[in-house]
Amino acid sequence: MSASSLHSFLTGAGATAFLVAAVFFLRFWNASRDRLFLLFAVAFGALSLNRVLLALLEPTRESQPYLYLIRLGAFVLIAWAVIDKNKRA
Repeated sequence: MSASSLHSFLTGAGATAFLVAAVFFLRFWNASRDRLFLLFAVAFGALSLNRVLLALLEPTRESQPYLYLIRLGAFVLIAWAVIDKNKRA
């Protein structure tokens, strides 16, 4: 197995894991209608999209700024969701 194949496989596994987490939080949002779960689902969906884009692009092009902006947006969304939940509690 070449390094490129291994990188693609692991990137796909990461994308799948983030997508499973997004569906997991979406299920809890559907049951509780708590905004925290919806924001987490959106953030993990964005992280999954980031991994898919990494798999489609060359591995050496990870330094492209838009890939980091997707991650930054997801992490800001997670932080905002936690802060929002604590303010409402």
